[in-house]
Amino acid sequence: MGLAHVAAWRSAYAGILPETYLTGLSAVREAASYQRGIAARQNGHAAFVAIAGEADAPEGSRTPPGGLVVGFVTGGRARRPEMSEGEVETLYVLDDWRERGLGRRLMRAMAAHLHALHCRNALVWVLADNPSRWFYERIGGRTVAREEIQVAGQQVMQQAMLWDPVESLLAATAGTSSPG
Repeated sequence: MGLAHVAAWRSAYAGILPETYLTGLSAVREAASYQRGIAARQNGHAAFVAIAGEADAPEGSRTPPGGLVVGFVTGGRARRPEMSEGEVETLYVLDDWRERGLGRRLMRAMAAHLHALHCRNALVWVLADNPSRWFYERIGGRTVAREEIQVAGQQVMQQAMLWDPVESLLAATAGTSSPG
């Protein structure tokens, strides 16, 4: 998950966050952080991962033994319950694997998880300048809040996108199966 996180950040935030910050990201540190979160399983936290095997790999590329993490989603009960009951904390899909329905399938898996936790709604925070924010709008997320935060030593705007009820996210991602 660490490699996918770093690759996704370097792609999505190029020109938004400082280049020195992006090049300094560590896949090992990110992987360790996700491992701690998964092991703790606090507040209904869960992760769903899309893995590509050798047969799925683009021509000329190699897949490591056990497959390559090409996308993942994490979430659980909201960190700010006054805004929402459930939260999608991260969603990353590698560039070469976009436009294949992985993002929708990962979001569907998380929406089903949040629904199983009895969360009535779901929220995701996304940097306002992230070009992928349109994905959330296409699947029915609506902006309900905006705020400035500090990332890599600079102020950036983020926006909260909400699906209320959470079943609206399930409906928007219908027709896709959960990642295997």
